[in-house]
Amino acid sequence: MHLMAPNKWDNKPTMVKINPSQPNICVVIPAFKVKAHILEVIGSIGPEVKNIVVIDDACPEMSGDYVVLNVVDPRVEVLFNEHNLGVGGAVKVGYRHALKIGSHIVVKIDGDGQMDSSRITELIEPIISKQAEYTKGNRFFDIEAVRVMPKIRIFGNLGLSFMTKLSTGLWQIFDPNNGFTAISGSMLKRLNFEKIDNRYFFESDMLFRLSLLNARVVDIHLPAIYGEEKSNLIIKQVLFEFPIKHARNLFKRILYTYYLRDFNLASIELPLGMLLSGFGLILGVYSWIQGIATNTPTQTGTLVLIAMSILVGLQLILAFLSYDTNNRNK
Repeated sequence: MHLMAPNKWDNKPTMVKINPSQPNICVVIPAFKVKAHILEVIGSIGPEVKNIVVIDDACPEMSGDYVVLNVVDPRVEVLFNEHNLGVGGAVKVGYRHALKIGSHIVVKIDGDGQMDSSRITELIEPIISKQAEYTKGNRFFDIEAVRVMPKIRIFGNLGLSFMTKLSTGLWQIFDPNNGFTAISGSMLKRLNFEKIDNRYFFESDMLFRLSLLNARVVDIHLPAIYGEEKSNLIIKQVLFEFPIKHARNLFKRILYTYYLRDFNLASIELPLGMLLSGFGLILGVYSWIQGIATNTPTQTGTLVLIAMSILVGLQLILAFLSYDTNNRNK
C-alpha cells in the first residue's frame, strides 16, 4: 500500500519530489512495538528517498495498520509478516522488497525514533562516491554525545565491539549493533539472506557476511537520540547468545580466510602460537599441582620451558593479530 506521510511539524500532507538523476534510495523500517514513534520517523525522512518500506513484524501494537491509517505519503509501502521473524528477519523482508523494486541503495532505520533521518545523505555519501558498499552509524565519535548515553550501553558496546572486530576482521569499525545502516544494491544482491541471523545478532552477522565478501565497510559519525523509548533487547539473552555466535563466526572466518582461500605465514603463526601457549599453560598447571602434592619445587629447566612456551606462543598469536589487522585495513 502506497501512502503519503504528514509533515511532523504541521501535520499537513507534504508531496515529495524525487530528483530522477539521483540513485533510487529505499528506506527499510522494521516495526515492532514502535507505534509511539513510527509516524514521526516516517515524517522526518527527506525527499532524497524514493521508497519507504515499513515491515510490521507481527507487532502486538499493530504498528503497520497504524501507519496505513495515518500516513498518506505515496513513497510508503507497508508489508505485514504473518509471524514474528525478529528484527533481522523483518529487515531481510524489506531488503528483498527493495531489490524487487530496483533500489540502488537501501537504508535501514529503526522505528523507535533514536536515529536522525536527516543524516541519511551523510550515511549514503561514501556509497554514492564508490568509497564503500556498506556504511553504518557510530555513536562514539562525539564525547559529548557519549556522555548522555546510558552507561550500560557504553560498557556493553565496548565488549560487543571487540568481539565483532575479532569475528569479522573489520578492525576499523566500532559500535557494531548500530542499526542505522546503508548498503548498495549490488552488494545486497550478493548476500545469502538465508544464512544471516534473524534476531538481534543481525547487525553483527551482516558485518561478518560482508567481511567474507571483502566489502568495504565505513563508520559514519551519527549520534543517537535517546528518549523514553524502551529497547526490546533482552540483556541476558545477549550475554549468552552473542559470545557463542561470535566464536562460531571467528572460527569460520579464520578457516575461510587463512586455510581455504589462502595459506600464508599467518596460517602457521596462529595454530603454532595456540599450541605452544596451551602446552605451556598445561605444563605449568601440572607442575604447580605436582609441586603442592609432593612438597617439592619445580625444577629450573621446567620453569624455563613453561615460560618460553607461553611467551613464544603469545608472540606468535600477536603476530597473527597484527597481520590480520593490517591485511584487512589495506
